[in-house]
Amino acid sequence: MVEGVIWRYRVGAPWRDVPAEFGPWQTLWKRHRRYCGDGTWDKVLAVLLTEADAAGRIDWSVSVDSTINRAHQHATNLARDTGGPIELQESAGGAG
Repeated sequence: MVEGVIWRYRVGAPWRDVPAEFGPWQTLWKRHRRYCGDGTWDKVLAVLLTEADAAGRIDWSVSVDSTINRAHQHATNLARDTGGPIELQESAGGAG
């Protein structure tokens, strides 16, 4: 079951496209959803990280390149005058 979930995320395929050798896709989806909801995946990740860190297999240094951190234009809280509906209403009101 775990390999089926891993395959699905690695490939990026829909649940219905998971190969039959992993079992029915409905079973994979239901268990994955249940494990997400009850915290099972979080517990598994915590144990794996703890063991890998104790064995020295994790490099905790992080590098972030600011050139790839962009915010969408709607992520800002600054008002922009785009000449949208307000401009159209003023034009329509002035024409009559």
